[in-house]
Amino acid sequence: MAYRLFEGKEHAASYWKYRISPSDHLIQQVLDFLEKQKGRPFELAVDVGCGSGQGTLLLAKHFASVVGTDVSPAQLEVALQHVKEPNITYKQCVAEELPFADSSVDLMTAMSAFHWFDRPRFLREAHRVLKPRGCLALLNYTIDMELSHPDCCSHTLNRVCQEFYAALQPYRSPHLGPSSIELYREACESLPYPDKEWQECVWVRRPMPLSSYMGLVESFSSYQALLRDDPQKATSLSQDTCQRLMTIMKVTSAETEVAVAVKYFYLLACKPEEA
Repeated sequence: MAYRLFEGKEHAASYWKYRISPSDHLIQQVLDFLEKQKGRPFELAVDVGCGSGQGTLLLAKHFASVVGTDVSPAQLEVALQHVKEPNITYKQCVAEELPFADSSVDLMTAMSAFHWFDRPRFLREAHRVLKPRGCLALLNYTIDMELSHPDCCSHTLNRVCQEFYAALQPYRSPHLGPSSIELYREACESLPYPDKEWQECVWVRRPMPLSSYMGLVESFSSYQALLRDDPQKATSLSQDTCQRLMTIMKVTSAETEVAVAVKYFYLLACKPEEA
């Protein structure tokens, strides 16, 4: 079954503000795979579970048309606020029932969303709508992000981060298991496509204020579950973690810039010509 989370307006706004989109390099890996398998021109890309649309925007300059789909009206409302490109449109629908004709899509992406879908149904739907030699790209990143700050011991900083993540682990959805990377590995093994590529360690590094790093972790489903269960405990955990990090960094403002390293993994797969 599919899981519906992240649908509130405040949570949708935090997605746009804090979530880290794939790097240009990572998107280029996807495009290179598509070009190698199918060739140009790139006509239609569909970004499923697009949320507030950061990933959708990255595809716009490479395709004649890009459609972002999501089940959440609040997420799509945020996405629509940031559309400047005329070739992007958004549609509200579930990932397992997409409003596209058979064999009509060049590239289908799901960026940090596939783990919430009814995965077998979604993969069948992706197979239906992809053109022969069209490609599927499933991208996600792990929660174990790493911080660094000048003149500061990264090991000490990241020990605090690991304690933060460990405190959230009991609130993680059972649907995801201990690590969502296993769900993507399973998808890679189950897809009967001969042409596919698996990569599980692509680091994306972004400078941001410490407050944005905290906002990023707070946007995760496990923190949101804790916040619903015990708002005071969630707020105290976040505030205490932030204060400990500032103490190690020897700073007094959460607006101090840190470098955040996020570990991405991805599955790329090409629908065969005869399928």
